[in-house]
Amino acid sequence: MNFTLEGKKILITGASNGIGKATAELASSLGAQLVLTGRNETRLNQVLNNIKANEHIAIKADLTDNKELENLVNSIDFLDGIVHSAGIVKPLPIQFLKREKIEEVAGINFYVPVELNRILFKQKKINKAASLVFISSISSHHPFKGGAVYTSFKAALETYSKSVAIEMAHKGIRSNCIKAGLVETNIMEVTANAASRESLEAHRKQYPLGFGEPVDVANAVVFLLSDASKWITGTDIILDGGLTISKQ
Repeated sequence: MNFTLEGKKILITGASNGIGKATAELASSLGAQLVLTGRNETRLNQVLNNIKANEHIAIKADLTDNKELENLVNSIDFLDGIVHSAGIVKPLPIQFLKREKIEEVAGINFYVPVELNRILFKQKKINKAASLVFISSISSHHPFKGGAVYTSFKAALETYSKSVAIEMAHKGIRSNCIKAGLVETNIMEVTANAASRESLEAHRKQYPLGFGEPVDVANAVVFLLSDASKWITGTDIILDGGLTISKQ
């Protein structure tokens, strides 16, 4: 059965809420053994308790801290898949951008997955035929006001994923991105707070199928983690409820 995750060990970052949480719940139901990480220990343990499986582990970590990132890696023996779900949005007009703000957004959205992959590959902890999934954003092609840094590093993440796909193909390791539109998560709340409620509702009308839910993205993630997608690599899968076609 190609859609099962039985026998696969999967690392999920940003697993304490939103897409990461939904992915953890779905992947567990399909038989995966999970390593969950996030910055909020209380929420992370709630996720762990909800999936109720003894083989899963949760490790609190701020992955922008090198020591905590290394501690996470040292807690892992091998992986068959990674879901890079951790991310933040810090909307700021261009004229107010400062280096520290740029580095904050770049850190978790780009530097962390790149560095985490580097260490795991160097220590040979990613198995052959593993699958890497990066949660990107449709905004890399449809930028928004105040999103210059966020959208730029999401675009960089997509290009990085393609490079991983090329370099690791000889090991059967796949790398893909999911370009998600607006999903009902904490990040969407940040986006809403940066704009008016009226503008958010106007934007909602541009989605023929409405805004997404975390499970909508999780469904695509587990497909990419499974052997059902073994011939897919270096791609960006668009999940946007029809937003892209409505803009054509």
